[in-house]
Amino acid sequence: MRHFIRHPTDVPIEVQRASDHLFAPQRMHNVSCGGLEFFSYIPIEPDSVIALRFPYLNPAFEIPAARVAWCNRYGPCYNIGVQFTDTDEAFNVRMVEQICHIESYRHDVEEREGRHLSPEEAAEEWIKQSASTFPNP
Repeated sequence: MRHFIRHPTDVPIEVQRASDHLFAPQRMHNVSCGGLEFFSYIPIEPDSVIALRFPYLNPAFEIPAARVAWCNRYGPCYNIGVQFTDTDEAFNVRMVEQICHIESYRHDVEEREGRHLSPEEAAEEWIKQSASTFPNP
C-alpha cells in the first residue's frame, strides 16, 4: 500500500553513487514525501546510498543521502526508486515538490503564452504568484 502521493515530473537531477567522484545527469520521473523515481542508463544496486542534486537551482539543492529501494530495467535504461533516509526530509521533500511545480509552471507558460523562461525566471514568477498558497506539510 502506498503511503505517499506521487507527483509526476520531468525535472533534471544529478545522481552520485558512492563509487563516483562526479554527479551524473538524470531525469526524475516522479517524487513523493517518501522518495523519488528517476531513469538512468546505469543500474544502481538496491540498498546503495546515493546523493542527489537539483542543478538548476542557485545554489544547487542537494540531498546528501538517499537509499536505492529498487532498480528495474526499462527499455534501454533503468527505472530507479529512491527512499529518503533522513528523518528530517520533510523540508527537503517540500523543496522538491516546489521544484516540480516550478518546472510545470515553466512548461505551462511556454505552451500557453509562447514565453520561454529559464528555470530561475520560472522560479521567480512562481514564487511571486503561488508560494504563499503552497500547502504546508
